[in-house]
Amino acid sequence: MTEHIEATIKPLTADNPEAQSADILAGNIEQLKTIFPEAFTEGKIDFEVLRQLLGGTVEEQEEKYGLNWHGKRKARQLALTPSTSTLRPCPEESVDWDTTKNLMIEGDNLEVLKLLQKSYSGKVKLIYIDPPDNFQDNIKNYLELTGQVEGGRKISSNTEASGRFHTDWLNMMYPRLKLARNLLREDGVIFISIDEKEYSALHLMCCDIFGEENIVGTVVWKNATDNNPTNVAIEHEYLFVVAKKKDSIDTEWKSSISDIKDVLVQIGDELTAKLKKQDLRNAYNEWFWKHKIELWPLDRYKYIDEGGVYTGSQSVHNPGREGYRYDVPHPVTKLPCKQPLMGYRFPPQTMAELIAADRILFGDDESKIIELKVYVSEFKEKLSSLLELDGRLGAYDLKEDFPTEGKVFTNPKPVRLYEAFLPFLLKDNGDLIADFFAGSGATAKAVWKLNSKDSILRKFCLVQLPEPLNASDKDQKAAIQLCDGLGVSRNISEITKERLRRAAQKIKDDNPLFPGDLGFRVFKLDSSNINTWKPDRNDLETTLFNSIEHLKADRSEADILYELVCLATHISRDEVEPLAKGIVAWHKELAPAGETTSVFRDSAFADDVAKTNLAAILQQHGLEIIRSL
Repeated sequence: MTEHIEATIKPLTADNPEAQSADILAGNIEQLKTIFPEAFTEGKIDFEVLRQLLGGTVEEQEEKYGLNWHGKRKARQLALTPSTSTLRPCPEESVDWDTTKNLMIEGDNLEVLKLLQKSYSGKVKLIYIDPPDNFQDNIKNYLELTGQVEGGRKISSNTEASGRFHTDWLNMMYPRLKLARNLLREDGVIFISIDEKEYSALHLMCCDIFGEENIVGTVVWKNATDNNPTNVAIEHEYLFVVAKKKDSIDTEWKSSISDIKDVLVQIGDELTAKLKKQDLRNAYNEWFWKHKIELWPLDRYKYIDEGGVYTGSQSVHNPGREGYRYDVPHPVTKLPCKQPLMGYRFPPQTMAELIAADRILFGDDESKIIELKVYVSEFKEKLSSLLELDGRLGAYDLKEDFPTEGKVFTNPKPVRLYEAFLPFLLKDNGDLIADFFAGSGATAKAVWKLNSKDSILRKFCLVQLPEPLNASDKDQKAAIQLCDGLGVSRNISEITKERLRRAAQKIKDDNPLFPGDLGFRVFKLDSSNINTWKPDRNDLETTLFNSIEHLKADRSEADILYELVCLATHISRDEVEPLAKGIVAWHKELAPAGETTSVFRDSAFADDVAKTNLAAILQQHGLEIIRSL
């Protein structure tokens, strides 16, 4: 019996795969072995056999189309290297810790992305990132990536620095995008904010990582901000869009507004079948104001007649050139209606036909400019490749949450930027958006605002580096004063968390009846909770004594719980069955993408029988990997 126990519950150390992030390289090899088993000889890949099996699909030319740079190979390997770090929970810095489904993770996003591979692989519907375009790694790291330095010793006379900043940026982005792709659902999409500097490199890099066939397109954001010192005023940015598997995403992106449109059409049909004229208007007005919050953002459809629900549109006016000039008499006052500044878009004959068809919306008197009736049944909304939005709106959004503190973030993205594309992708309860360059936290605020308007329960996962603030930078003065006032460390992630707290409270105040999730759990990246074996050869006795407890002394049970499973100090025979069933039920609820490891304190079991029974129950339910500490 004892031998069976040791075979099923093995000790867990810091070197075990279960104590590290997902081994992506091993997973890739296993997939390759499944497809091409004959290409493996004694556990190694025979590339000649693999080349023969792949036939003409292998590119053997020395020169080929693509993006290459110094350090690309090492950047690719970096994405495949497992992390031994862990995420430590911080309930005291969180909001609604016990109930929220949202995450705010503080730490280096590369390590965090590696740690998320086990729990979030294939679960993220949308990733939005706004990476820095002026990323500058230190010279030593750059030289090592380019092979000019090895172990601190210079091995090349090439000290050319041209292109270094582009290379640094590519080496920073490549492994992060590789890992981000793994997190996406099959129908998942990533939106990347980018400007002129790195747009072309980003496009080629995404072709490399995602495949050219999965490039969805580019949205041009006209933000009217000239940030270019050359002769051409740059007044736009880009949203580069790429899918994990383009064939799996909706063939036509329609926002959730389309669903609301169907409700309006149905209500309009029902009312117009029963009522006429003023009774029809009164009934619709009563229904509309009762459901106004749910109708966002189609609440501009405030009118109804026998043709259905409609809104007024400025398209009757001429946009941008001198139009037609003629009088349009008001149907009641008979006086000429006020003309638009640029004249009418339509010639007199067309206008007469529109009036006869009851497609013109008049005001109470002639003082209002007439508008064209646009019926909700005609409404179509798709994601446009052109977006006109004032970039300064981000500062106004920020001022809502920091009205007296000043400019605590530089150039924050406006919430309306997210509102331009989020409804097209996150349309179902539980849809998850990730942002691993969280910055000002505008992504979270946009999700909360959207949830409060249409009551869909979207979730977010933000990651932000605790980047230190620079006391000598005058643009960071307000941020430093804010951190000092809060009594927290002077870094960007502290301000991100504070913005989330304030934004959540404001949305709660503005929408007191909204029952949705306005909280977030804070986790911080740290070294593994498990002690590594570092023997002192001069004092092995002390080393062995210090290694009796595998867990680090400064770690709590909550720390270990989120990295592993169960740290109860005593498990009796009677407690085994309910504990095992609880773990099985929890596993079903979480539905992790990969294999699950169950971990227990070895000293907790009352006896070998309790240990054996627990292992047997878990293994009967498919939880094969069981370890002890």
